[in-house]
Formats: sequence, structure tokens, C-alpha cells
Amino acid sequence: MCGIIGFVGSEPCVNDIFSGLQKLEYRGYDSSGIAVVNDGTINVIKQKGKLSALEPLLKSLPKSSKVGMGHTRWATHGAPSVKNAHPHGEQRICIVHNGILDNYKELKIDLLEEGKTFISETDSEVIVHLLQNEIEIAHDLMKGILNIIPRLDGAYALGIMEKDHPEEIFIVKQASPLVIGLGEGENFFASDPLALLSHTNRFIFLEDGEIAKITKDEIKIWDFNGAEVEKDVVTFDSSEISMEKSGYRHYMIKEIHDQPSVLRKTINRWLTDDKKSLNFNLLGFSENELSQIKKIHIVACGTAYYAGMLGKYVIEPLVQKCVEVELASEFRYRNPFIDKDTLILSVTQSGETADTLACVKYAKSKGCRTLSICNVAFSSIPRESDFTVYMEAGPEIGVASTKAFTSMVLNFYFLGLGWGRLVGNLDRQTLESHLEEVVQLPNLIEKTLNAESLISEVAGHYFEEHNCLFVGRNFFYPLALEGALKLKEVSYIHAEGYAGGELKHGPIALVDKTIPILAIAPLSKDHSKMISNLEEIYAREGRIIGLGSIEDDKLRSLSKDLLPCPIVENMALQAIICSVPLQIFAYYVAVHRGTDVDQPRNLAKSVTVE
Repeated sequence: MCGIIGFVGSEPCVNDIFSGLQKLEYRGYDSSGIAVVNDGTINVIKQKGKLSALEPLLKSLPKSSKVGMGHTRWATHGAPSVKNAHPHGEQRICIVHNGILDNYKELKIDLLEEGKTFISETDSEVIVHLLQNEIEIAHDLMKGILNIIPRLDGAYALGIMEKDHPEEIFIVKQASPLVIGLGEGENFFASDPLALLSHTNRFIFLEDGEIAKITKDEIKIWDFNGAEVEKDVVTFDSSEISMEKSGYRHYMIKEIHDQPSVLRKTINRWLTDDKKSLNFNLLGFSENELSQIKKIHIVACGTAYYAGMLGKYVIEPLVQKCVEVELASEFRYRNPFIDKDTLILSVTQSGETADTLACVKYAKSKGCRTLSICNVAFSSIPRESDFTVYMEAGPEIGVASTKAFTSMVLNFYFLGLGWGRLVGNLDRQTLESHLEEVVQLPNLIEKTLNAESLISEVAGHYFEEHNCLFVGRNFFYPLALEGALKLKEVSYIHAEGYAGGELKHGPIALVDKTIPILAIAPLSKDHSKMISNLEEIYAREGRIIGLGSIEDDKLRSLSKDLLPCPIVENMALQAIICSVPLQIFAYYVAVHRGTDVDQPRNLAKSVTVE
């Protein structure tokens, strides 16, 4: 989950490294550091806290340094501190590391018995000592790397500098993302190509089990056996990629407002020019292949998991296949029965989520077909999958996912429609009816956003709360879970989501006049049942925040406050619409509380370690 970056070139690099770290800070912001090589000496600065705390120290680094690496940390082993910040090693070699070494304790014990002294509490420092031992024997960094790799269990993306060879950096990839950027008289590496787009749009994506040597003029790549590897160069079209806030206070609210344009782009990509049919090529599988699939497992984590729950509600009736939704962090550990007739449908914004990636690899080992919904081209999960549906939502920098969530659900909807039509479950007229409804979605989201000031005002009534419950039925139960997650992520208020019909089976014991309950209750076929559940809450003095139609007299009479949204008959589209007030509500509660909305404590955007 940490972010790493490195530069080798003909021009001073310190400011470029810091600028790249700013673009990677979403991956971790507990501490940061930069190391550069200059006149045969490795110079290192480190600081605890946000990257802004490191900036005053930049002036202490040699301004002429042309080779260097940076790191922004999400703490795993060892608390956030200067001593635990990367880079590690300041004498012969220096490393930055993203990942986790599962066997670092055993290795550390051996090294301590050899008399090695450890400065930090990290697993990463073990690599420094192992490499120093091997270099003393082999007098060659490449040989040293190849010799220690068999001893490392776990995930690691490494950048390695040696003071005696200041013109080069070695990088190593195993189960953590790593990309090389190609320039003119300069070359780079990073955890994410977004960190390098201001310098290049030409990239080489390393696979697990690969090592590269980077100089300003050359890239050489080997596998873990030392055999040289040829790699393709990928060119990004970066013209539509923006990481700016565009005048908004936070990325989160900017990305909430991005949703109409993102959804329009998704709709235009899926629909034919006449808006009457779908681009079936985006399904990735033929009619015959889809007919052979007997069961579907959706695997995901966090917000993507809740999108997957909605995906089940959307897909199952359209494709008429059993759909299971699984937490990726649990799926493969329960030894699920999956085979060649199973489709594993993974969902991930970053394409690097470690648990989800492990599920895809596990599924492939069992002969399953694999399909992913992802936002980031050329990331690990799409490269591992048989086929990928790209969300193309643009960079999502705020840690709390917003536009990616609605894009995931809409892509599930199109997958279900396309699959259902191909295998004969939907006739042409029914499909056209669905498409007539979906083209109105972006306009409805824009209408929902018009209520932002009202929702902000309502949020001001609840920002001092310590607990909050979210309830919903049918499609709006997964949305209750997602709404609760959003609130707890950015405001640190304890929140839980429940199915409305489950309240009387336990959770209603929590209800009294002190706890607010946000009820997702748009007019739908389950509306009367939901109103009945709210009557039970109201009778126990629960403070209800209704989410639904302003013309719903029953909901208004039970609610202390109302979050309005447009109403449609299509439940899948209604769920997407209802998610937007929940996002706005969570955002403004957090703003009122003064929390760090874009970088909530203890969280990182891309979870690349288990």
C-alpha cells in the first residue's frame, strides 16, 4: 500500500521525486522519505506524518543529485515514526519497499545472531542486511539480489541503490505493483504510472518474478533465474487524465460531482449509436461461452464488495444463473467448490487489490473463467484476467470511493443486460426499454446533486453523533452497508448497515432517541414494507433521516430530516441515484467534524498487501 518512485537522469531529480510522491500519497501518508546518490554518498531525509512535513527537509539534499528514490508509507510493521520511515540503509546500499515479508521475523533472528544491528521495527530493513551480506561475498548487486530472493516470502516491490554504482537503480517485483517509465536521457519507476505522467506516457509493466536495472539511457530486465526478458512498451493516452481538484475543496466532493460525466461516458461506450442495442464485444465472452457458465462468484473488497452485492441483485434475474458474492479476503481460504464452468467476476477500482488479485490467480489455477471490472488499465488484475470491463472513471484520488462505486454498479447492469440478451433471456423490445431508461441516468444524478446544499444542512444536524444506523430493503440493503462504510471512513462515526426486515431480529435493541437511523426508502415495490419497519423505529423514538421522494408523505411524517432524490421505477438505476445523497451526506458530516476527508486516518486508497 506504500508508494515508491525513482528517477535516473541527466538533470537534478529531488523536486521531481517529491512531486511524484505527492501523486502517490493516496497510497499511504504515515511517513515519507527521499534518498539520493551524490558524489559517492547516499543522502537520506525522512519525516513522520503527511508528505508536507517532509518538504522543509528537501533543502538539505544535494541540489545536483540526478539519481534518487522516494517513499510514502502506510505502516504495517512498526508504528509511524522517523526511524520506521523509508528509505532504509544510508551507507553502502539503500532500499524502498512496498509490500510485506511474511518471514521477516525468522530472517531477523538469524541476522541478529550474526551481530547485525537494526535501527527500525520494519520488515523491510531485513532486506538491507541480507543484501549487504551478499554484496560482500559476490561484489555484485545483481548477484546479491538473485541470491536473497529465494529467502524472501511475501510481497515486495523494491527500489535499490548502491553508492558504488550511482548511475543505476535496481528494482524487483513480486506481488506488489511496479512500473517503469521511459524518457529521453532519463528513466523512472513507480508504484503507479500516474506518478510519472508529467514526464512520460511510455511504460513497461513488470510482472511478478522480474528484476530490472534502470540507467538514464537503458532498461534491462531479467527473471528470477537471471534470464533476460523482453517486454512490450505501453503508451498511455493521458490527454483525459487529470489529478486536479478543479476548484473543489476536496477530491471526494469533486469526484462526487464527476459522476454524471463518468456515467455518460460509460453509457456511450456500451450503447450502439442508435441507443437501441449494446456493444456486445464488451462482454468479453461469446454466447456459447456464456451459456457454458453454470455459476458466478463476484469477489471484491470494501466498497467494491458492496457494489458486487448490488451486482448480484442486478445480474442474477437477467442471466438466470446463481450468483454468489464473496469477500475476496475470505474466498480462497474456505476452499470453495469452483471449476471450469464457474466465472469469477472480480471488481476493483485500482486493479491492484491484493486479496482480489489472489482470488483471480486461485480461480485460474482451478480452471475457472475470469472477468474483471476495473478502473485502471494495465493494472495487475486485468492482466491476470481473461477479460476486463474498464470503468474508465478517471483517477479516483479520494480514499473513500464514490464515482468508482456508481460506475461499478452501472457496468454490472450492462453486463447483465448484455448477457441476458445474448443467451435469450431478454427480447429486443425489453432491452430497448431498459436502455431508454438508462440514458436518463446522468441527468437524474445531476438533479440529485442540486440538493447538495440541503444535504449539507442536514449533515450539520448530525456531525456530533457517535453512532448511526443505515437501513434499506432489497437493492437498498447493500446501499445501506455502503452508506455506513462511507460515513465511518471519512467522519470516524461508528455506523452500521442493516436490512430493514432484520431490525426486529436483534438490531432494534439499539434504537432509542439518542441514535439517528438513515432510512433508504425511495418509492418502490418494497416501500410499504420499509415504511412498516420505520414505524417500528419511530415507535421507539428513533431519529429517522429519510432518503426518498420529497412527495412521499408517509416518509416525511416519520422523518426528522429528509434527503431528497429523484424516483424511477428501475431498481438498479434507483440504487445508483440513491448512493449520491449518501456520499454527499458522509462528506459534509466529515467536513463539519473537521476530519481529513481525502486521507482518513489509518486508510490508503490502494490496498496492495493482505
